[in-house]
Amino acid sequence: MEKELVPPSGDKHDYMSIGPYWWPDPQQPNGLPYIRRDGERNPEHDTSRTDSHALHALFPSVQTLALAYRESGDERYAAHAAELLRVWFLKPATKMNPNLNYGQAIAGRVEGRGTGIIETRGLSSLTSALTWLSKSKAWTESDQQGMKEWLSQYLDWLLTSKNGLQEAAARNNHGSWYDVQVASLALFNGDRDRARRVIEEAKSKRIAVQIEPDGRQPLELARTLSFSYSLFNLQALFDLAELGDKVGVDLWHFKTADGRSLRAALDLLAPYVDPTKKWPHQQIHPIALDDRLSLAALLRRAALVYHEPRYEQLLTRLPAKELRANRLQILWPRA
Repeated sequence: MEKELVPPSGDKHDYMSIGPYWWPDPQQPNGLPYIRRDGERNPEHDTSRTDSHALHALFPSVQTLALAYRESGDERYAAHAAELLRVWFLKPATKMNPNLNYGQAIAGRVEGRGTGIIETRGLSSLTSALTWLSKSKAWTESDQQGMKEWLSQYLDWLLTSKNGLQEAAARNNHGSWYDVQVASLALFNGDRDRARRVIEEAKSKRIAVQIEPDGRQPLELARTLSFSYSLFNLQALFDLAELGDKVGVDLWHFKTADGRSLRAALDLLAPYVDPTKKWPHQQIHPIALDDRLSLAALLRRAALVYHEPRYEQLLTRLPAKELRANRLQILWPRA
């Protein structure tokens, strides 16, 4: 409700953001329509003008607070997480409507796109936080039921709206993160059959399409930030594999006849956890420490799944100081 821009609906309860890689056209007097500069982030996307900055702050804040409550039992953490959730999802004066009709709008072109749905990918891990908070006196049964209802309505929107169907058909990381959201929200609301179906279809719809036998991800390598997006897509596929563990679908060990698999994709990226190793594809900004730490987290997960000490050993390529400072990011328990 505090964003500066008003969505085309006129209702500030509707989420709104702008495409991160779209900029005013310097060749036009009014800058419209915006033009795309892949990998170059328009700072408008990350300001209070829209909802994206606040939502991206909400997800890790609630996760961290809920985890702190789970580990310590301190009700103060749960109480603050509960208040954040109520303000964003439950209180009539401030709650977000369960849709993304106006996500990643492009000035002069479109009011909202299916690609905007990637901005709610944090809902998947939020379901774990809600499970942890359910044991707190600060989070009531009414709160939990309200969140289940909101997430159920949003899942229906994902499955039936024009933007949702557009994102479901995406072949790259957008399609992968869409699947993560659908599967996790379906599981949270007890629809195991839908979750199992989405994850099973990921074998042919995602892994077989997105990953080459040598581990390359061509749809992500085509981007100007090819390492970052290859990693980003693999994070989604790893999350899908973890969700698959809950419904009896094994994506971890799935391999096509010609060798396309999660492990092949990881093995291609794994050496580049080492800051001294140069990525051979286009990456217009240097690989950030956060990317290497995210890769380290995948290596830690893979070491446990595949019983492969080589993945654990690769973590030593990161500076010890950075590993110590960011150990929560790498060791964070998801169960």
